Amino acid sequence: MQSFQQDCVELALEKFRRGEVSRRGLMAGLAALGVAAAMPDAAQAQAAQQLVMVNWGGIANQGFGNFYGKPFSDANPGVTVVQDSTGPSAGRIRSMVESRRVTWDLCDSSATSSYLLGGMGLLNPVDYSVVNRAHVIGPTFALEHGAAPYSFSNVLVYDSSKFSEAPTSWADFWNLQKFPGTRLLRRDAAGALDVAQLSLGKSPENLYPLDIRACLARVREIRRSLVFWNSGSESEQFIRTGEAVMGMLWHTRAKVLEQESNGRFKFIWNQGILQPGIFVSPRGNPGGALVQKLLASMLANAAPQVELLKFLGNGPTNPDAAALVPEEFKKYNPTEPANARVQVAQDGRWWGQNYAQANADYIDMVTG
Repeated sequence: MQSFQQDCVELALEKFRRGEVSRRGLMAGLAALGVAAAMPDAAQAQAAQQLVMVNWGGIANQGFGNFYGKPFSDANPGVTVVQDSTGPSAGRIRSMVESRRVTWDLCDSSATSSYLLGGMGLLNPVDYSVVNRAHVIGPTFALEHGAAPYSFSNVLVYDSSKFSEAPTSWADFWNLQKFPGTRLLRRDAAGALDVAQLSLGKSPENLYPLDIRACLARVREIRRSLVFWNSGSESEQFIRTGEAVMGMLWHTRAKVLEQESNGRFKFIWNQGILQPGIFVSPRGNPGGALVQKLLASMLANAAPQVELLKFLGNGPTNPDAAALVPEEFKKYNPTEPANARVQVAQDGRWWGQNYAQANADYIDMVTG
């Protein structure tokens, strides 16, 4: 199952191959995302001299080092930041920590994994005497075992040529009589069950805890009219080819569809599921407490976050970023105040406690 982070890398490379961005622009954008090619000496990082940041792949080479690492090194003489693009899955983090062979300092993860791994004692807690909570827009972006320098959303996308009026909510997504046609959901419970609960009329401010049984039953109601996606490009293709007329997609893919179709494919922010791009630090990391300063700098600097928004669409999480976002990018920014106001911040703690069983039940249903 492709993660949002992996899809961001794929999306960047697609834009580069189509000639929509220069190599320099690609390097800068992937650097802002925190992606760079693995360096052979990454595993040899020394505690006081190097920090290893791990992401999900790409060809950014020294991009991340130039965009974030160099400023951090300039402020901390003798310290360098190197990148490892081998993919920081929860399983690999757990294996490293339990074997006491940790070579990573900071990993692009998720709220769910931060609660799962943190609850098992496998992550360092964020030191909020170093990392400033005021540098994120809300509590879901600054967790006990991780913090988020970017955000993303699940949004409702629809083919406007198929309907005389626009859907405005997930209740409309479930209304096959008023809005006929095949629907699209991700082959993953996180996000899918959240919107199922919203479709049942539960208020966004009181969405959690989800009623898993009711949400699964709700998805089952329209099972014969559903197709499911595993990757961002696949979700885009389902909509583009007309195999689905309405779907839940990552907002970055929704933006591509809207722009490339000249507005035929539209999306709405209302009842979007806003999620944090959480970075975590494995317990026993070689760089020790210095990793807290690196995380703090990523959250504190709004300008690189805005560059990432402009390049890929990932939402900034620093409150100061909103004032830096150019007007033409505001409609595609999940954390633009007007957009964030109508979305629901996903409860990563609840998902951390319930994901394993909820997802197993969901997959059994959609594949049965």
